[in-house]
Amino acid sequence: MQNKQTHQYNGYAVQPSAHRLPDGSFSSNLLLERTNSARVERRYQFYSLDYFISEEQALRHSTRWARNWVDTRG
Repeated sequence: MQNKQTHQYNGYAVQPSAHRLPDGSFSSNLLLERTNSARVERRYQFYSLDYFISEEQALRHSTRWARNWVDTRG
């Protein structure tokens, strides 16, 4: 199972995702894409940021992690 949802945050398309693992837990993953820049580094992918017992927890973590990353690195 893989759940994806995309939203915009401070010039980035934020796509958190949760991937179900064989043990039933969920991996928190993230794709960030800069939407307002001509810079070469436009896409950032992060896998297994942390693990959770529910898909919703994993998605929330990815979203919070993305906001923190964008706010501190921009």
